[in-house]
Amino acid sequence: MKKIWMTSLDSSKETVQKIMVKMKTYGLEMDGHFWKDDLGKLAWAEGREELTGSNIALWVILASDKQLFTPSNLYGLSLLAITLQAKRGAGFPVVILQTEGDQVTSDKLPTVLKGADVLLESNPSLGPKLVAKVHAPVQKVSSEYRMDVYGKEQIGQWFEVGPVDASWNGAMLGVSGAEIIFQAVGPKGELPRTSELNYPVKGMKINLGDKEYTAWALQNEIDSDTSYFVKVDGFPESIIFGSYSNEEDAEVYVVGLK
Repeated sequence: MKKIWMTSLDSSKETVQKIMVKMKTYGLEMDGHFWKDDLGKLAWAEGREELTGSNIALWVILASDKQLFTPSNLYGLSLLAITLQAKRGAGFPVVILQTEGDQVTSDKLPTVLKGADVLLESNPSLGPKLVAKVHAPVQKVSSEYRMDVYGKEQIGQWFEVGPVDASWNGAMLGVSGAEIIFQAVGPKGELPRTSELNYPVKGMKINLGDKEYTAWALQNEIDSDTSYFVKVDGFPESIIFGSYSNEEDAEVYVVGLK
């Protein structure tokens, strides 16, 4: 049975219960968790397995405008959205259910949340709108790159990137406002246990717009079955990545996280 997963930044159990009861009158089962704002303990990853399960048809984020735009919350939600899209597709439906505050517009959100729909929790037609979202086919969104993220206290925070239907002659990833502490190459979908690096580079400085990125790189071939993994200490405002190149005008992908 299709279900809705709700991540509640609002701590009111009464509000959550009211929404769940309302959805049940429309024949929709809802499960979820209360959000923990603790990036140091990688609390954003709680509920990751349940959210990405095959029975979940819609992700709902319950929050006020202030709760949503708290930088640490935005960062954690972005990472959870990245791993959701990696498992279920970039077009997987996300709804931000706003409880109060100035109307949120999705264009103000970080890269991976820009496709979210924003609805008011008080909207009288909320039930039918969520029903339509649950039963609509997931949109297929094409992309030139793959991206995932892993987070556990024992292993830290890792980003995984690679091409979809191409091959990179090496790979590069840079962070703004954080520090890279390790890099590796291995089969996609899991952190490698061992890795041989070809011509690794550390500490490159890249300026893009008004941001400076610190990047690491290597020259291993990265194809559709192989990924580049980077361990990051801190909480970058954005990351850039792509095929390794010595050219100044090399093409890179930019993903905002806050």
